[in-house]
Amino acid sequence: MNALLPALTATARAAAHANPGTDCRCPDPGKVLADRADDAVVVRHGGIVAKAHDPGSDPVGLSLRLAVAARLPGVLLAPLDPAPVTVHGRLVTCWPYGTPVDPDTPGDAPWEAAASLLARLHRAPAPTGLPAMRGPAKAARAIGRLRALGPHPAAGPVLRAWSALPAWARAEAPPPSAQHLCHGDLHLGQLVRHPADTGPWRLIDVDDLGVGDPAWDLARPAAWYACGLLPPDEWTRFLTAYRREGGPAVPAEGDPWPALDVPARALTVQTAALAVVKSHAGERQLDEVEQAVVDACVRMGAVAPELTHGCAI
Repeated sequence: MNALLPALTATARAAAHANPGTDCRCPDPGKVLADRADDAVVVRHGGIVAKAHDPGSDPVGLSLRLAVAARLPGVLLAPLDPAPVTVHGRLVTCWPYGTPVDPDTPGDAPWEAAASLLARLHRAPAPTGLPAMRGPAKAARAIGRLRALGPHPAAGPVLRAWSALPAWARAEAPPPSAQHLCHGDLHLGQLVRHPADTGPWRLIDVDDLGVGDPAWDLARPAAWYACGLLPPDEWTRFLTAYRREGGPAVPAEGDPWPALDVPARALTVQTAALAVVKSHAGERQLDEVEQAVVDACVRMGAVAPELTHGCAI
C-alpha cells in the first residue's frame, strides 16, 4: 500500500495535466480521499480523482461497468477513460472531481435527486454480458467478517436475522427479479455534483453496478426509515420522487413494502454486521445508531420475512 499511494497520486497528477480545465494547482501534493484496507484507494489532484479498485477486481467486469457509466453520463459520473490501467497490481481509473453531499447538513440531503437518478438507471437497458449487481455479495462479505470475530454478544441476533433471509438475498441463489440495471450500493456518499459545486447530481462508484433486483437500491433508505434513522418526510420525498420518475422497483402506488421488505432486511443485517465489526476493532461499545440496527435485527428475528405484509424491521 505504501508504494500504491504515491503511484496513484502520480496517475491523478498526469491525468490532470493531460486534461485542460481540471483546476490543477501544482505543486499540489494530492489529497487522499479514501484509503481502506483491502478496499478502494482514492486520491485527488486538482479536478481529477484516481481510484485504485478493490484488490482482485475482475478487469472484464469492471470494463463493462465503466462502459455503462460512459454511456449514461446524465445518470452516472463518466470516467475520463472507460479502459482501466494497472498500477502496482491494482486496476485504476480516473474521474472528474465532483462535490460530495455535505454530511454536516443532513437537511439538505438530495433525496429527490438520488431517487430520480436511480429510477433512470433502473429504466436504462442493461448491456449484454454485464455481471450481476454485487449488493447481496457485499452483504454476505459483511457477515463473513462478523463470523470471523468469533463469539460476540451482539452477533447472535444479526446472524439469526441473516439466516432467515431467502437464499438470493444471501448471495446463494439468483434473485427472483434480475432484469434491471442496478447501482448495487446506493447511499448518499455515492452522489456528487459535477461540475463541482454547481452542477447536477450524478451517481458514482460503479464497482457494484450490474443486473439485479432494483429494490436493492432502495433498500438502504428503506431500512433507515424502518429503523427510525430516516425521518418519515425524507423517506416520503425519496419514494415519491422515485415513483414520479417511473422507477420499476415498487408499484406506482400503494404499499411498497412487499417489494422492499427482504432487501431492507438484508441491508439492515449488513449494516449491523459491519457496526459490530467496527466497534470490536475500535475496542468500544456500539454507538446509538449502531445499536439501533442491531436492535432491528432482534425484532426481525421474531418475524419471518413477508412479501405480502408490512415491514417487520
